[in-house]
Amino acid sequence: MRYEGPIYRPPSEADSLLIQATVGCPHNKCTFCMVYKDGTPFKIRPTAEIKADLEEARQVYGRQVRTIFFPAGNTIAMPTPALAEICRHSRRLFPQAQRLTVYGSAQYLQQKGPDKLRLLAEAGLSRIHVGLESGDDEILARIRKGSTRQVQLTAGRLVRQAGLELSEYVILGLGGQERTREHAAATSSAINAIGPHFLRLRTFVPKVNTPLLREVLEGRFLMLSPHGVIRETIALLAGITVPTQVVSDHYTNYVNVQGRWPQDKDTILATLEAALVRPETEFRPFFVGRH
Repeated sequence: MRYEGPIYRPPSEADSLLIQATVGCPHNKCTFCMVYKDGTPFKIRPTAEIKADLEEARQVYGRQVRTIFFPAGNTIAMPTPALAEICRHSRRLFPQAQRLTVYGSAQYLQQKGPDKLRLLAEAGLSRIHVGLESGDDEILARIRKGSTRQVQLTAGRLVRQAGLELSEYVILGLGGQERTREHAAATSSAINAIGPHFLRLRTFVPKVNTPLLREVLEGRFLMLSPHGVIRETIALLAGITVPTQVVSDHYTNYVNVQGRWPQDKDTILATLEAALVRPETEFRPFFVGRH
């Protein structure tokens, strides 16, 4: 099995079989992301090579593979027939697989449209991880996300309507001190409009070789303190009215909260409120991310 470039996958796919379908990211302009800023160009691997890697994995691991993730950063950008073919091939080789998953940015999901997304679901794709990051158009423009709030809403709804599971990622503190209220309010309303199966929380950490790190070091982006991030999290979650699964499975977060929403709402919010009583010196220090 072959792999090119940095290995990048969601924490929830830690035990998944990784079979690379694409290399790099076709957008690669987000100011907070360092993953492919080393110049790794985006390309789509030949379908025959991907299928050969799947067949090799079958020889190594047998039929017992339960979950498969197809890196890299935006595999939904693959031509639909090719992605559908590797999904079908995976299902043939690993009939006990419970989940096939990819990353997909909103603009590429919108380009797919409903028919192609339904085709992928029928081929065996089961979950898509989408970086919402923020529901605020001003923040999305500043971080050069390449999509607007409306594009994000449309893409999320298309994924749901196709019968695919949807994980939406939000970056706490991404608006800095200046737009924390707008970030929380707009992101809550975006989640309400989309209704994702999973809401995955991340906390902004400036990364090496990124434009946003330069803004932080030059004082043009004022980061939230630990208490500021926690208050923003409370405001964001308190505004959510749709059922979802809240997941905080990341090393960047100051407080890990998990549970079904709204069933576990009181417990989650109480945990966050209790964290505000702790001195900020007890939380992890500022650091620059390197992965």
